[in-house]
Amino acid sequence: PHVDCGDNVIVINAEKVRFTGKKLTDKTYYRYTGQPGGKRETSPREMLQKNPRGVVEHAIVGMLPKGRLGRTLFHNVHVYAGSEHPHEAQQPKVLEIK
Repeated sequence: PHVDCGDNVIVINAEKVRFTGKKLTDKTYYRYTGQPGGKRETSPREMLQKNPRGVVEHAIVGMLPKGRLGRTLFHNVHVYAGSEHPHEAQQPKVLEIK
């Protein structure tokens, strides 16, 4: 994907994401505040309570290329916690995933 074609993806119901096994408590997400000793870690359970979109966005960013193109492509992804989104005017096509 060396070209941004302008296709957008809308992800809804991010709050209903499920983890298998013990990943909900054992998996760890890391972030860095930028300060010395500022490494913070959180579990998916805490992340789902605080920001359900963050879990899905973190997974999507991990799948995209690292660098300028990946950051540009991520602007074409829209994640919403519930089923409501403000993109009805663009007439999105529904893709059922089971």
